Formats: sequence, structure tokens, C-alpha cells
Amino acid sequence: MTLQDWKNSGTHFLYKKKHKIFYKVDGEGEPLLLIHGFPTSSWDWCKMWESLIEKYEVYTLDMMGFGFSAKPTNFEYTISAQVDLWEVFFKEKNLTSFHILAHDYGDTVVQEMLARFKENPTYEFDIKSVCFLNGGMFPETNFPTFTQKLLLTPLGSVLKHFMGRNTLAKNFKKIFGRETQPSELEIDEFWEVIDYNSGKNIIHKLIRYLKERDIYKIRWREAIQHTKVPKRLIDGGIDPISGKHMAEFYQEIVPNADVVMLEKIGHYPQVEAPDEVLSHYYSFREQL
Repeated sequence: MTLQDWKNSGTHFLYKKKHKIFYKVDGEGEPLLLIHGFPTSSWDWCKMWESLIEKYEVYTLDMMGFGFSAKPTNFEYTISAQVDLWEVFFKEKNLTSFHILAHDYGDTVVQEMLARFKENPTYEFDIKSVCFLNGGMFPETNFPTFTQKLLLTPLGSVLKHFMGRNTLAKNFKKIFGRETQPSELEIDEFWEVIDYNSGKNIIHKLIRYLKERDIYKIRWREAIQHTKVPKRLIDGGIDPISGKHMAEFYQEIVPNADVVMLEKIGHYPQVEAPDEVLSHYYSFREQL
């Protein structure tokens, strides 16, 4: 499937009556949500999509500011706002019970969902299971790239003007595995969805979620530790941002932690080793 095919096979709904949100739904079976990371989009799941829809009814969308969705400059891009968006989508699709597979930024979105699930006994959405891929869920173990650190500073609003496809390529080649580097076409596609609708103009706003991880670190950590929702972490071990060091911390603090380590894989397991991720995800689901 090409990126254009992905876009053409999706559709949109209006969020808050004005923001067009791109989403895709296909397959039959129990509902499964795919929640993407920063700075990319739902396109990250393309290599796993056809297999997943043979087993489940799969839902994915591009969150506010990402991919083929709206990217307003005056929106408050918080993790809570993204969960609010998902909850509107759930109601739009009459979804009340589902499983989740998430990556990177999406992991933190799920942490906020789990926190709401934990804190509200009458929470209207039933999270059946969660599978995390690489993500900086714990600030203590998250090591942002130099570019990400700069975007968080006052220079971020200036730096955005100098960002382009080559900047992305340089950074992605550092966080992918040595044997699973992205192709030139993949870099082109990643950049296309980032830059769609002038996306680079808000990238310094999107990345503020890293500061939120510090603010809410206890709440979001306890959401993983103290909810009985079945969870598995599938982690690309050589990811410099959230690789083996993060997985080891997860094992230390999460009761009965279920962790699968992909030793030679980097930050994007679903892109670098989709078949391995699928195998470990299916085994997780079979245990439920």
C-alpha cells in the first residue's frame, strides 16, 4: 500500500465542528485501536494493517496536529486534548470496549486514558488490554534527541523554519536499528505526512508533551502500575530514546511486567520489524 492509497482509503470526521480528523476503519472482530507517535502519523501502522484487519476490527486516526488531520496554530496541543479527541471518536463510532496498540507519543496518550480509567469507576470506556511499543513513558529514562531538546526551547519557533526532509532523515537514522534503517522512500513518506497542511509550523507546539511527562509523571506512572488492564511492552532494544534502558525500568516498577525485547531494533518496531511485532502481539492476545 502506498501513502496515497492509505490517504485515499481513509476518511474524515469533524471535531468540535471545525477540525477535520483523518481516520481509517477496517476488519472484523474485537475492536483494536492503533495510536501513533510523534512526529509521524497513523501511516506508521501500514506494514501491519492488512494482517491486523484479518483478525480484528481496527481503528486508527491522525491526532490533532499530525498526519492528514487538522493542524491549527491556535490549538492547545496537550495529551489531555488528544484523549478528549479520542473519546469523541469513540462516541462517534459507538465504541465502548476495545484493545489498544500504541507507540511513542501514543503511549503517553494511553497513560492518560488509563489514568482516567483508574480514577473514575464509572468511566464509560472499557480498555480490555494495552500493548506498548517504544515510548518515553517515564521521564527518568527518556533521552530526547538534540533537535527535540532545541524545539522545547524559545528557539523552537525559529528552528521550525529550518527543519526539512534532511533534518528528519538525519534524526531517524540515529534512532532506527543499524540493520533496519529507513529507506529513502520511507523518509520521503514520513516527511510528507509531517509537512502536510504546513505541519512543521506547529511541531514546536506538539513536542511540549515532553514537559507534560515531567508534570504528570507520577499520575501517568501509577496509571500503568495500578490498573489491572493486561499490558505488554514490545521494545526495540537499541533505541537511544526509549530502548533497553526504558524496558528495564518498566520491569522494575510495573508489577508482573510483561516485556518482549527486540535486541536489534530501534525506535520504530512496527516499521523496522512488523512481522516480529505482529507475532508477539498475537501471542499476547492469545493469553488474554
